[in-house]
Amino acid sequence: MDKGIIKRINERGFGFVSVEGASQDVFFHAKELQGSIFEDLREGDWLEFEAVQTDKGPQARNVRKIEAPAA
Repeated sequence: MDKGIIKRINERGFGFVSVEGASQDVFFHAKELQGSIFEDLREGDWLEFEAVQTDKGPQARNVRKIEAPAA
């Protein structure tokens, strides 16, 4: 599972996650959320997900909100 921080989010039900060491942000859609409500997500929240490559770029599947990893 990959982890990242929500970089951008929009009220239409999608956003982008910044993953450390990745060259591209990962797209995510509200329909992929597991156990969270999209309206509760904010920029800076941490997510755990499975990144898959699509013809439009990397996309997150099985997305879950998690606590920030310990520094």
